[in-house]
Amino acid sequence: MTQFEKQLKSIYLSGGIFAIIFLAGTILDIIIGSIVGADLNMLPKNAVERFTQFNNNVWLGLYNLDFLNLITSLIMFPIFFTLFTAHNHLNPVYSKLAMLVFLIGTTFFIVNNAALPMLDLSHQYSAATDSDKLLIASAGEALLAKGAHSSPGIFPGFALISISEILISFVMLSAGIFSKATSYIGITGNSLLLLYVIFVTFIPGMKSSAMLLAMPGGLLSMVWIVMFTARLFQLRSSIS
Repeated sequence: MTQFEKQLKSIYLSGGIFAIIFLAGTILDIIIGSIVGADLNMLPKNAVERFTQFNNNVWLGLYNLDFLNLITSLIMFPIFFTLFTAHNHLNPVYSKLAMLVFLIGTTFFIVNNAALPMLDLSHQYSAATDSDKLLIASAGEALLAKGAHSSPGIFPGFALISISEILISFVMLSAGIFSKATSYIGITGNSLLLLYVIFVTFIPGMKSSAMLLAMPGGLLSMVWIVMFTARLFQLRSSIS
């Protein structure tokens, strides 16, 4: 076995393991969402309401500001790198394009995520005078404008990540390493999630009905990950 083959086996193994962790995080997201409710219209409407939610339940406040999505986005990086590595020698142009779009989208999402900054502001707000509370609330509104779920500020991050996953699914389709079913499920699931993000961001009246796109999109995306994870372990076993 060459050094390159050893490295490839390690990459496939780490990609598969992180994919399993990612799936666990996604299942946790589904469970929490079913408990607290997935209606976006029920989320706090302004910074002060967010501060109150943090004061009542820190974890719920973090969850409603996509903190779990932030963690899973970080976990997705080694998974996406594994898919990039598997296809780069067969379709280098579009593999690199998908990887670049994913990196830009993930970076944008992480930088603009408002969960931890809003948690810090909520502590300051609790201890502030009335005059200072106005300033802190204004700072909170600015954070929410660029980092709250369904806000225009967070849209590029969510959208670019979905687009990158659609691109890598098309690369899968042309390369032949993964099954066509895996590719088509990835294209369909991630396209539905992209439409969901567009609707909840730019058509506020469709926030509730947009879940009709998010649910099948999310399930198909999970099936996609399960299918390519199984294949990654097969590819690792085939290297001897």
